[in-house]
Amino acid sequence: MGYGELNIRSYNPQKDRARVEDLERRCEVGPAERGFLFTDTLGDPICRIRNSPIYNLIVAELNNQLVGVIQGSIKLVTIHKPPKNLARVGYILGLRVAPLYRRRGIGSSLVVRLEEWFIASGVDYAYMATEKDNDASFKLFVEKLGYIKFRTPAILVNPVNCPMYRISSKYEFEKLKVEEAESLYRKFMSSMEFFPSDIGNILRNKLSLGTWVAYPRGESWGEILPSSWAMVSVWNSGEVFKLRLGNAPTSCLMYAKSSQLMGNLVPCFKWRGIPDFMHPFGFYFIYGVYREGPMSGKLVRTLCRLVHNMAAKCRDCKAVVTEVGGSDTLRRHIPHWRLLSCPEDLWCIKGLKNEERESFYELIKTPTTRTLFVDPRE
Repeated sequence: MGYGELNIRSYNPQKDRARVEDLERRCEVGPAERGFLFTDTLGDPICRIRNSPIYNLIVAELNNQLVGVIQGSIKLVTIHKPPKNLARVGYILGLRVAPLYRRRGIGSSLVVRLEEWFIASGVDYAYMATEKDNDASFKLFVEKLGYIKFRTPAILVNPVNCPMYRISSKYEFEKLKVEEAESLYRKFMSSMEFFPSDIGNILRNKLSLGTWVAYPRGESWGEILPSSWAMVSVWNSGEVFKLRLGNAPTSCLMYAKSSQLMGNLVPCFKWRGIPDFMHPFGFYFIYGVYREGPMSGKLVRTLCRLVHNMAAKCRDCKAVVTEVGGSDTLRRHIPHWRLLSCPEDLWCIKGLKNEERESFYELIKTPTTRTLFVDPRE
């Protein structure tokens, strides 16, 4: 490498906490030409993986300076690759390299070390997510480290602003008990890609605000399900970390300023503007979206509006975020702003075991016919 000896080791809270926090503040998330997000981990560098079943944070030091970090978590999920439908997967996130130390191989060294931990822990596949136009990430994982494009889900962002949505009186709502929600998820979603085997732990987590169902008024919720129904769960990501938008596109800034001006000039007009994303904000994440029946699309939209109104009562919550499969028709029913959303996120995957590599390409070639289950812990 020619710049001194690179030391890669496990995270030490006493020694590294402040230095990792400082690195996070200096690193952007996402391609700079579209704007990027700064992450405030609220004094806990492992906040994004702490709720996962198994996790690890690895740091890189060069000349006694902390110059890079990477995080990983491990879980058992549904993956449709005969003869078995379950796989142990490792998720890679939080790769950061200090701006002055990039293009020196530090990022790839961190990924390789994390993969070694995955292999030692019996992981079948490693996977990661990035924006499709993040060239640096694509070149590192796909071109250099052998990851393959797997799925292209859409990240849908709806700003939390006033006034609140009007909720139709045509529908009934019910908040489910955790046991009932878990039973429904296992019955209807356990065959979907990346469904976590420990769904009960997710639903019982203090960050999970609950699971709601909606169905037509006049019908009842019980052992016999309504003719149409929809279900969503909500995760309070703002209790884990905050985000702040940097280098925002000019169009976004102009729209935010103009919408704020309109709201001030005509307060009686129900103007929905963009919240202040330039300062740290939290968000609610909608996960486990499921629907059945001819009216289910409208029911999903109504549930999302219900979550928006919940978020509006939370002082720091500025957005409601949902992630669905790229070809999933659900996206048509979920309120979101195109200006803020990512129409094609990119999931890349890599087989880590010899027996998995042999049949790995069959898994990649198989088109997705089921909705992705996006774990809110990630």
